[in-house]
Amino acid sequence: MKKLTLLLFLLLGSISLHAQTKTKPNVVDNVKEIQGANFRLFPTTNMWTFIKLDTRNGLLWQVQYSLNPENRMVTYLNLDRLASVNEEVKDRFTLYPTQNMYNFILLDQVNGKTWQVQWATEYANRGIFPIE
Repeated sequence: MKKLTLLLFLLLGSISLHAQTKTKPNVVDNVKEIQGANFRLFPTTNMWTFIKLDTRNGLLWQVQYSLNPENRMVTYLNLDRLASVNEEVKDRFTLYPTQNMYNFILLDQVNGKTWQVQWATEYANRGIFPIE
């Protein structure tokens, strides 16, 4: 009887430990995305800021949300098309985060060109720069 009780105790203890190691899913991971979408939102490590990408041509915007309407904004990061209208393909461009919270790498998945994308609250610190 003691052996059965000990075995049951160990089994319940291991189940309890396993349940505690599971993490909550990231809210962004639960978002359903359309395959071949024209636009995608990429989270930054700043909880209030996302980067919106036109996946067809590389146009980029910084999207900031807030509980205070005065702090909500959408501003451009890049208004120069990186692919001409006749070269546009859905999901042609994508963003990759870097270790720097203000920078992403933009990749043209068709020709392999890359750009450094920098978002910021100050206009002078925003931009997109080719990586050659």
